[in-house]
Amino acid sequence: MSEQSTSPPGPAPSLSEVLETVEQLWPLRLQEPWDASGLVTGRPEQPVRRILFAVDPVADVVAEAVAAGADLLVTHHPLLLRGVTSVAADGFKGAVVHELIEHRCALLACHTNADSAPDGVSDAVARAAGLTTATPLAPHPADPAVGIGRVGDLARPVRLRELVRRLADAVPPTAHGVRVAGDPDALVRRVAVCGGAGDSLFDEVRAAGADVYVTADLRHHPASEAREAAVGPGADGTPYLVDLSHFASEWLWLPVGAAALREALAARGHDVRVDVSDRRSDPWDFRIDHPEHDHDRSVPDPGADAAAPTAGGPA
Repeated sequence: MSEQSTSPPGPAPSLSEVLETVEQLWPLRLQEPWDASGLVTGRPEQPVRRILFAVDPVADVVAEAVAAGADLLVTHHPLLLRGVTSVAADGFKGAVVHELIEHRCALLACHTNADSAPDGVSDAVARAAGLTTATPLAPHPADPAVGIGRVGDLARPVRLRELVRRLADAVPPTAHGVRVAGDPDALVRRVAVCGGAGDSLFDEVRAAGADVYVTADLRHHPASEAREAAVGPGADGTPYLVDLSHFASEWLWLPVGAAALREALAARGHDVRVDVSDRRSDPWDFRIDHPEHDHDRSVPDPGADAAAPTAGGPA
């Protein structure tokens, strides 16, 4: 766990007071209609002296929160996004609910409301890319000043390779790494970003005139079709694609969100310790690359030279 505050003991807010502060930072009205942000466990009157921020409410993270004596666990992803009929402890979600309740640790999800809000997930990704100003890629119907994704211009054009290196240095390491579709030496300036899974926004990315799109969880067919459209008739090869780990792209917001909540509570006269989890909740543990894959160049087309020997075949 990376410590984000060492404030001395002082007046502790109630959970309901913390929720009021959270609502000012990441209003629930900004969440998408299908989302399940909000309080999952916790009594409104319970005092909150220690808060832990994490991406996922998985068992390892919950164990970390309990061991640290956290009164509130704030995660980006909801625990109960889809309907359930039981939270019995013989299932992994039920076990998490029981662990939280039995140790009086509240759980709060700030998902797409934290994606859309100012200084939220996509703003964190935009800053990691080097954008100093950006506007929503998909403005929220109730408030066009906020919304999902961001798009803006870099202070100066950079090679695609340089932009990707900047992002790779900013996110926590994962087995996924950073995947790229595009010419590494191409100059890019206009950048669109969306933390988490963003392959539903290709139309908005193209309409924004982005040279490159930075997101996560890009699936084969949407990514392939986006690249085909980019190099098809009348196109100029853009947008190039940068595919981050879903976990890593959203982790960028945790220090920002933790600092914002700590400062907002301090402004209300409360001393609350706010930490960021050091648990990697990305589900992948390792990867094995093909020995002929040069990570800084395109993967060779196996059909480009039919006479070339294949790995493991006769030389």
